[in-house]
Formats: sequence, structure tokens, C-alpha cells
Amino acid sequence: MTTFRQNATTATQALRELFPPTPLVRNDYLSQRYDADIWLKREDLSPVRSYKLRGAFNAMRKRLAAFPDQRHFVCASAGNHAQGVAFACRHFGVQGTIFMPVTTPQQKIMKTRTFGGDHIDIKLTGDIFDQALDAAQRFCSDLGAHFLSPFDDDDVIEGQASVAVEMLEQLGRAPDMLVLPVGGGGLGAGMSAYLKSAAPDIALRYVEPTGGASFTAALDAGKPVTLPRLDTFVDGASVARLGLRTFDRLRDTHPDQVLLAAENRVCVTILDMLNQEGIVLEPAGALSIDALQDISAEIRGKTVICVASGGNFDFERLPEVKERAMRFAGTKKYLLLRLPQRPGALRDFLGILGPEDDIARFEYLKKTARNFGTVLLGIETTQPQNFASLFARMEQHGFTFTDITNDEVIANFVI
Repeated sequence: MTTFRQNATTATQALRELFPPTPLVRNDYLSQRYDADIWLKREDLSPVRSYKLRGAFNAMRKRLAAFPDQRHFVCASAGNHAQGVAFACRHFGVQGTIFMPVTTPQQKIMKTRTFGGDHIDIKLTGDIFDQALDAAQRFCSDLGAHFLSPFDDDDVIEGQASVAVEMLEQLGRAPDMLVLPVGGGGLGAGMSAYLKSAAPDIALRYVEPTGGASFTAALDAGKPVTLPRLDTFVDGASVARLGLRTFDRLRDTHPDQVLLAAENRVCVTILDMLNQEGIVLEPAGALSIDALQDISAEIRGKTVICVASGGNFDFERLPEVKERAMRFAGTKKYLLLRLPQRPGALRDFLGILGPEDDIARFEYLKKTARNFGTVLLGIETTQPQNFASLFARMEQHGFTFTDITNDEVIANFVI
């Protein structure tokens, strides 16, 4: 009987039909920043710009080997698994039906169509991945097609392990630490299972978004649980429930090995990698790099590999990424200003702005009294400390205001 390590190696060899190993590249910028030897496993440079092609291809390859007459595959995906399945469907000449949430970025939908061509049909349903998953599984059982899970499948897990196979071969040795993102757990389960045999001394760190911490919840409960609420901004890793098969392989993970990345901070990392390195990463693809700041003391002087898991970024989202990044960095704030309804009041307010302060939004909401009105202000500046000076001047001149930047309830209504 073959071992998981042997199967992962076979899957890696089979993948050479589609593409060469994705690059493992030392990043000088990050290495200098963290005083460490930082390498990036560039899964954003695969044919579908994510690692998901690996698992989809391996699962489809093994299914067709066992059942040559299988001609229809079904999957659910927030984007990257869909592209992998579409690519594999065209490669094997089979038909695929792909369910995607309505909220999936258009860039991922269009790329899925491009990769699959006439071999796929896309169905948009549900607001989050788990709703699309339910619809896909019902459709699959009614039709008798074969369902390809994005993560909770042994053959998919085995295919994702090929990232670890390539990584060790390319580096020529075991790194001190591997940092990788977690969504449904397929990548983490595959890589950790392979490394447990091939390089057991590597320290593993898993990163998941704060608004989709299904792995943390599963470890706390001792089993996969469904999150009551989900922030879908990091769409490639925002899964409400970790897979059962993936959890079985990850259940021995110590909670300290799991890091949480705030969505707005991830935006800072996306912009940093774009501006400094010219590397385009989607939110999930930036998770492992973003988490380095949380373990900076631990990794100093060590060799660390970060899996840049995907680069399917829709540039129509760039304004939102910039907005989130500025709010996290403290260089943009939203205020509710109580402005006197008298001639010259607005001019008086504008006069107290600093030389680096810029009004990005100005909107009258309503008059709270005959002599006052409420204004929504969006103010950008270059340094977060500029706001302390601005607020002091506003109070000195008698302007009443409320900072609603981090007030989620009010912000959802007025921003």
C-alpha cells in the first residue's frame, strides 16, 4: 500500500503535464525587513494563478483512471478552485458545472470561463461559498455527476501536497519555518501531511482571516463547527466551516500555531507588495506574508517560506483595498461633524485643516436643529498623528464631532 508521501510525489510528477514547478524565490525586501531569510513559494504564478489547480487536477486524474466513463464533474468555489476545475475539464476533455457565489469578483468569473471554454457551465448562486456548496451538492446528487470538493477530499488534499514536494526540492533543504494560509484546510492538510514524513522538524504556522477563523473555531471545539458570521473580504480563505477530512489531518495543531490576520491589515500588505515588489496578490494570497509581523521576533535569523497562494486580484477592488489599508494605518478617518448653520462656518472649519489634511468626502446628512446640521466627513492625511493635532484644533474652535471610523454599526449605514 502506498503512503501519502508516495502519492503526493506521484501527483507532483503527473502535474508536469500541465505546468513546471512554480518558482520558489528569495525576497530581499522581506528578508531585510525581518532580518531573516524569507522565501516566497509563488503559487500566484501557476497557470490559474493559484495552487487550486493542483488538487482539482489530481482528483480528476484519479477519478478518470478509476472510472473512464465519467464525463461530468461539479464543484463549488469562490473562484480559485473553479478556475482549477475549469482548466482540468478542458485538459481532460470532460464537462464541468461550476457553482460560484454571486459575490465572486468578476475577474475570477471571467477567468474561469476563459480556462474552461465550452467545457464548463457557471451557475452563480448564494451570497457566500457555503451556500454555493449546498446548491452544488444538491445538483450533483440529482444529476449523478461527480462532485469535486475544493478542499474536503483526500485526492484534492494529496494534490495540494505537491506544493510541499516542490518546495523541498527547490530549496534543497528544509526551511526552519513554513507559513501558509488556511481556508477550508486543503493546502494545510496536504502540506503538513507530506512534511510530517519528509521534513518533520519544520515549524508550521497557519494563517486565517479574523473574519473567517474556522480553523481556530474547530480547534477550540475539537471538531469542525460553522461560524455564525463570516467576513468574505478574504474570499479565497473565508470559509464558514473547516472540512472534516482536512481537520482530521490538522487536529493535532497547537492553537499557538494558528495566526489571525485582520482584513484591513491584509490590505496594507497587498499594497506594500504591489508598490514595493510589483507582486499582485489577492487577499488570501497575502495572508502568509502579512502574518510575518506577528512572528518577527521568532523568525529573526531563520529561513522561512511563505506560500503566496494566489494572485487572482480584481483591480476594481483596488479602491476598497486602499480605503481599508488607510483606515487600518490611521491615515483616514470618518467623522460626523455638527456644523453651525451660519455664513462662514464651513470656511472656518476648512481653515483649521493642516497642510497634509485632505477632505475625501463631504456630505450633509440632516439638520439636527434649526441652527446646526450633521456632516459626514472623510479626511485623509499622511501621518496618523496628524489627526491628534486636527482634533485638538477642532475642539479649540468649538466644533463638535464624533469619530465613527471604527464604529461598525454606524459606518455600515453612512459610509
